[in-house]
Amino acid sequence: MRKATRSSAALESGGQPRAPRVNLYDEVTARIVAELEAGRVPWVQPWGSAVAAGLGPGLPRNALTARSYSGVNILILWGAVIEHGFPNQGWLTFKQALEAGGCVRKGERGTTVVYADRFTPEAEKARARETGADAKAIPFLNRFTVFNIAQCEGLRPGFATDPAPLPEREIVPVAEEVIAASGVDFRIGGPKAYYVPSLDFVQVPPQPAFFEQINYYRTCLHELTHATGHPSRLGRNLANPFGSKDYAREELVAEMGAAFLCAALGIAPTVRHADYLASWLEVLREDNRAIFRAASAASKAADWLLARHREVREREVARGEGRQAA
Repeated sequence: MRKATRSSAALESGGQPRAPRVNLYDEVTARIVAELEAGRVPWVQPWGSAVAAGLGPGLPRNALTARSYSGVNILILWGAVIEHGFPNQGWLTFKQALEAGGCVRKGERGTTVVYADRFTPEAEKARARETGADAKAIPFLNRFTVFNIAQCEGLRPGFATDPAPLPEREIVPVAEEVIAASGVDFRIGGPKAYYVPSLDFVQVPPQPAFFEQINYYRTCLHELTHATGHPSRLGRNLANPFGSKDYAREELVAEMGAAFLCAALGIAPTVRHADYLASWLEVLREDNRAIFRAASAASKAADWLLARHREVREREVARGEGRQAA
């Protein structure tokens, strides 16, 4: 939590007549709202049963390039994992399955993911040339289809294996490193966890105060996600009163950012603030792009923190190599 004192769409065509334009923002938002209304939180829901079934937490990734998916695609692919019981977080396009030495199994249905792009109409380009003003591009979503590697056959042996999940109770060195590498003023003490934007510090209770000690890291990552919004970092709007819709939007970013970070570090995500569920639903029902914005901001926050961690590790490796050479 934050302290209260800061405290285009693609066209589906299959002959004539042409199918109606599908609004992907509405489609994806409706799916997320339905999950929340059913009491399932899409950014943590997969892990209750998935971990029990042997699937370790992790970000969905392209199994050929190893690049992790981001933003709302994480939620879409996590949802597919739990819905179909896939035992892996690796995904491929039809063509990539062939490149990996196999193919998509006959009869398998793919999962639709989206990517954002911008289009500048010719009329707008002409207007810009006449007036000397900048041409205004129109944002839109496009879609493509991916398949979980469990839907493929004949892939190279050992292709795209998932990391093993961490034990539930232990010090997690990599999480400690991410906290330290962030450079955020991080204070331990007191009975509550919060981020204070005006003073730019995070405070969390000591780890023994948590009944499940792994929740210490989940809480730390939630508050660190808030801290990425400071003007010196990613510059999100943090000056919003408790209970407002902007407050709910920032909590949504922090919830998903923490979930994305947990998954990247091998920690099963959980909901830190389920009491905001009603306010999240209100925001999503009013704005069909809210979940896209929040998921994008959450991915950027997680990427920012993980990038700081990589930079620190690389410097340490370089220093170690320099000492060996001397």
